[in-house]
Amino acid sequence: MFISNKLEKLIESLSRFPGIGKRTAQRLAWYLLSQDKSFALELAETIRTTVEAFQPCSLCMMLSESDPCPICSSQTRETDSLCIVESSADIEIIENMNEYKGQYFVLGHLLSPIDGYGPDQINAAALKERVANLTPRELILAIKPSAEGEATIHYIWEIFKDQEICITRLSTGLPFGGDLEYSSSNTLKSAWERRYGV
Repeated sequence: MFISNKLEKLIESLSRFPGIGKRTAQRLAWYLLSQDKSFALELAETIRTTVEAFQPCSLCMMLSESDPCPICSSQTRETDSLCIVESSADIEIIENMNEYKGQYFVLGHLLSPIDGYGPDQINAAALKERVANLTPRELILAIKPSAEGEATIHYIWEIFKDQEICITRLSTGLPFGGDLEYSSSNTLKSAWERRYGV
């Protein structure tokens, strides 16, 4: 079947979503084209306005419509612990547990030199500044147990190992290579409660 350049570009764009392969991207593209044009145009406008509204919080790097973000600006959040996560989406997952009331820091990426993600790309300088200003008693590394995750955990431990900070990580109840978003609430809660020192 002949596919136009515009349609091919749409398929390629959709296939960049996590978990979306080429075939699923093709189905989504054809679905968008087959609907009333107002549906796709409204979706495009919603994406545009939402993307333009969100920016990284200057304190924790979480994507937010405000700076500082609602968590950093809250007067009820505890300051004795800092939970370090890979992405802003991980914060929502942890918040849904209703177990944690401390602060967060978003790395944005995990260390992966082969993919071009080094200390600068994981906001290492901003993390050091955040810890220096917050002076937490505990750093909780809520990072997925993968090769990149382990390298990132080790790197962060090296940075703060000589400071008087308890550094913990989630229990291995999470499968190696698994993302937080694919873990059940009970699994994540168990891993959270059984976190241990790095």
